[in-house]
Amino acid sequence: QVQLVESGGGLVQPGGSLRLSCAASGSIFKSLRMAWYRQAPGKERDLVATITQGGSTYYADAMKGRFTISRDDAKNRVYLQMNRLQPEDTAVYYCNCPPPLVGYWGQGTQVTVSS
Repeated sequence: QVQLVESGGGLVQPGGSLRLSCAASGSIFKSLRMAWYRQAPGKERDLVATITQGGSTYYADAMKGRFTISRDDAKNRVYLQMNRLQPEDTAVYYCNCPPPLVGYWGQGTQVTVSS
């Protein structure tokens, strides 16, 4: 079992940046593909980006060129650097595996983009 704890969210103005962090417990983290998801109010949870064990990445179209996913296996962490944030990026952001495992969902971290 892996426990995931997201952090780093907050209120930011349009055009600003945030760096989200996901801390994972358990020694199996290095063997997991990881992903960030987000859920905006009244909408389904959507995939944002993924990263393989070897560091290969995938981004949803709306995030390409703005978001960067990375991982530090020594620290059991996965990160999401978000630049040029827009109001439509407002959501709760979660980390999990792709595809997501039900028992791995954390509480997420709220990102609000507003002037």
